Amino acid sequence: MQKTPAKGPVVMDAEGLRRTIVRLSHEIEERCEGFENVVLVGVKRGGEVVARRLQREIAASGRGAPCCAGLDIAMTRDDLVSAFILPDAVKNELGFSLDGKTVVLCDDVLHTGRSAVAGIEALFCLGRPAKIMLLVLVDRGGRELPVRADLVGKNVPTSKEEYIEVHFTELGSKEDALTITKKE
Repeated sequence: MQKTPAKGPVVMDAEGLRRTIVRLSHEIEERCEGFENVVLVGVKRGGEVVARRLQREIAASGRGAPCCAGLDIAMTRDDLVSAFILPDAVKNELGFSLDGKTVVLCDDVLHTGRSAVAGIEALFCLGRPAKIMLLVLVDRGGRELPVRADLVGKNVPTSKEEYIEVHFTELGSKEDALTITKKE
């Protein structure tokens, strides 16, 4: 069953998202001086979609073929004991080594910084990267932890009553879109 994007201001439509992925792929290449020692790791679910789209864009352009995988951060979140999250205790197996690599940790939305910190902790459980860069499609502000993304698709300041809804076709949406939604 396909989900239709919610009614609300559209932050980014499908074409805007495509262009943002292309731009971010070039920014990774520029900052890392190529893709030779770069791996893409996406925070499951939305961040994994972002990482896989970046990998496809880079490969299709003939500029390289970085390894890519999804990362389950449930067991490293600081709100693990809350009723909000019920972790599945999935073991992370990336299929490649992080040792000595530049890891581009991808996520869809950066807000409080808690997911980013959990992602970094999960990466260190898997190896010793030379460098970790945080890439997000949208930075909505509202940090609770001292976290800043290295690569940002779009800055969209939101109030506490708003949140960014991300719709990806890979996750069952009818079309790609990022919208702002008011909390009920």
